[in-house]
Amino acid sequence: MTTLTHSGGVGRPAMRRWLARLAHFGVTGWLGLAVIAFWAAAAAFGPALLSQRGNLGGGEVFAPMSAAHWFGTDYLGRDMLARVIEGARYTVGVAFFATLLACGSGTLLALLAAASGRWIDSTLSRVLDTLTAIPSKMFALLIVASFGSSIAVLIVAAGVIYLPGSYRMARALAVNINALDYVTVARARGEGTGYVMLQEILPNITGPMLADFGLRFVYVVLLLASLSFLGLGIQPPAADWGSLVRENIETLASGGAAVITPSIAIASLTIAVNLVIDNLPGRAARERGGR
Repeated sequence: MTTLTHSGGVGRPAMRRWLARLAHFGVTGWLGLAVIAFWAAAAAFGPALLSQRGNLGGGEVFAPMSAAHWFGTDYLGRDMLARVIEGARYTVGVAFFATLLACGSGTLLALLAAASGRWIDSTLSRVLDTLTAIPSKMFALLIVASFGSSIAVLIVAAGVIYLPGSYRMARALAVNINALDYVTVARARGEGTGYVMLQEILPNITGPMLADFGLRFVYVVLLLASLSFLGLGIQPPAADWGSLVRENIETLASGGAAVITPSIAIASLTIAVNLVIDNLPGRAARERGGR
């Protein structure tokens, strides 16, 4: 059961409680964290450490795994290990910032809707419900076709697509918190809307919204991989994992490493995020209470 926190000094005590609960992470949770940390480090430092190795072709095309090429080579003879690590920069980086945009904007709008008057709540909800009615991939294709497939456009497109879902989740939580007594007391003593949003409501929805952030991240990774597989995502010579699958798809019948390894990278990242979500303190406590 999630503990609701009163306004006085919520930041540091809440953080200390979360750090203490991380110590009780299960084995699968720590495994998920390790995989996420590996891909995050690969995205941040891998391309610099590998220099231009992944962009140099001329070797044997679609070479099998070997001591020289751990993941084989691609259709231009480039080392696939270097290509996968370089692709992590785009897959992880673009997905992270798009998810941050979606969840950050959705949470702020939800806090505003819950803490403000009913007409603001209704207006925001109806506008975002309109976006929800548009299929995500169709909306992404429309945006990319209209504005191109630059990194900025991909981030904004994915962020807008998953903003309504994040808003609905945060609003459902915020409305319940807003009805509690200590929020009423805060309003009675003259606290403004901004204070109620950031000091009374936000700290008490942080846990569930972190879990929602993880789920949205997985959705964004899969959306970006789908767009790249269709040729509408990251454009050459850069490549994310979806692009790597598309570029080397002709080796699928023979089980070539060039198409299998980026697919495994996508699967490992998404599974790792789900393992971490399953081991978040609040969810683990609820499951223990239900047994």
